[in-house]
Amino acid sequence: MPAYLTRHATAAGPRWALDGRYLPADFILGEWLALPADTAQAQLADATRGDTADAPLLAPIEDTQEAWASGVTYLSSRLAREAESQSADVYQKVYSAERPELFFKANGWRVRGAGEDIRIRGDSRWNVPEPELVLLLDAAGAIRGYTVGNDVSSRSIEGENPLYLPQAKVYDGACAIGPGIRLCAADTMRDLPIALDIVRDGASAFAGHTRTSQIKRGLDELAGFLFRELAFPQGAFLFTGTGVVPGEDFSLRPGDVVRIDIDGLLLENPVQ
Repeated sequence: MPAYLTRHATAAGPRWALDGRYLPADFILGEWLALPADTAQAQLADATRGDTADAPLLAPIEDTQEAWASGVTYLSSRLAREAESQSADVYQKVYSAERPELFFKANGWRVRGAGEDIRIRGDSRWNVPEPELVLLLDAAGAIRGYTVGNDVSSRSIEGENPLYLPQAKVYDGACAIGPGIRLCAADTMRDLPIALDIVRDGASAFAGHTRTSQIKRGLDELAGFLFRELAFPQGAFLFTGTGVVPGEDFSLRPGDVVRIDIDGLLLENPVQ
């Protein structure tokens, strides 16, 4: 099994754990991602393990790190964006273009973790979760692992005008990552199952699934474009796009619970 990193809210502040046991208190993910891969791997292997990590989980991203996102990487996403938009040709072109769509999603301190509330905008009539594989990238842009992400989106706002994308994608409670990070090579992520289940009043209101093999672009390709002219000295998190898109007849409501499962790694968040 891949090594598994989690971040916890201890009385002394946030603390990282490896495979369920605390790492030394001075372990900082951003500093670890700045190390060459071989050195980083050796550091973890030699790290002293402490007590069982039983404090509540935090989002596995540090306050100074950033989450970015890729758009229109699945055919189903392209078709859904075309249906919602008055500028459908924009999405047709970006799906087949050499350059992918990339956009900023959240500072680390804005990201919600497992069990924490996500939000829908009060000025949007159509709001959906977007279940996504999220890459953990080191300072050189190499893939070190993955986690589960929810790119909560206001589709009615983006559909009105593609230039409204930042408002549709970036607001309080619009980004969730967790519960932890599986440290593994990119090749192991090529065909992972992704399942979305939205629970309303105790029953499933919407469910869908896809696989990461349906992503049109290579994972290394997406990471390469993100790092092409932009430095991330402490690494970065990159959402890779969604292949599960609820139709126009479904919108999130306060009280819903969103569950995203990627190969047994489960991120669950109530909707505020």
